[in-house]
Amino acid sequence: MRARIDRRTIPQSGMVIVRGERFLSDNTAPTVSVVIPALNEARTIAHLLERLGPEVQVVLVDGGSVDRTIEVTLQHRPDATVVRPTRTGKGNALACGFAACTGDIIAVIDADGPAGIAPFVAALTAGADCARAARSARLGSLLSGSRCTVFWRRIVPLLELPDPALPRPADGGPVWGDGLEVETLIHLRLAAAGVRVAEVAMAGSPLARRGSALTAAARGLRTIAVEQMRQRRLRSAQLRSV
Repeated sequence: MRARIDRRTIPQSGMVIVRGERFLSDNTAPTVSVVIPALNEARTIAHLLERLGPEVQVVLVDGGSVDRTIEVTLQHRPDATVVRPTRTGKGNALACGFAACTGDIIAVIDADGPAGIAPFVAALTAGADCARAARSARLGSLLSGSRCTVFWRRIVPLLELPDPALPRPADGGPVWGDGLEVETLIHLRLAAAGVRVAEVAMAGSPLARRGSALTAAARGLRTIAVEQMRQRRLRSAQLRSV
């Protein structure tokens, strides 16, 4: 039986979606952009960069490092794209980094995270929309975030991250989605959109991470509650507008 192709999902770049899988019309491998949000990571980022292939676009989003993070990055990857966030917070850093990506696939990796992205890319080419590293079997990536998340660039709009061009709030308050809550929001919104997510086993360093994992889990639970309220408000507004 022939695969069904939804013509509405065919972008202008010559790529088609066949049963959710991604194929390039010229049979070339998908290109990859790696977004690295960093702040004072001069001592750890070299380890990551040395393990990324030259074919990968490196996008460093520097949050105002006072060490040699940018210099070390450019020393190892002179072709790296260096981006400055427009507001504060990891969510804004990611949104700015995504805007600079040119690859078919985007990989988000912490500066001290795993450099082996091949299993994640393989999961996408096998049919997944997103692949993430399973950080903890007990807490789960949904609550505690993932040190490596890889997805097709076409699904970035589904994340609904705040526009990097938005001005800072007049009252100095945060923009929802600009902070660390983005780690949970990404997975919540991908799940709500019905995308297929693959879990990739990853060796971690659990000894020094228990406290931070528990803190991240608590933040994740709060993010879920706030996001649920946000979705209810959106649905109510849509009903009122009918």
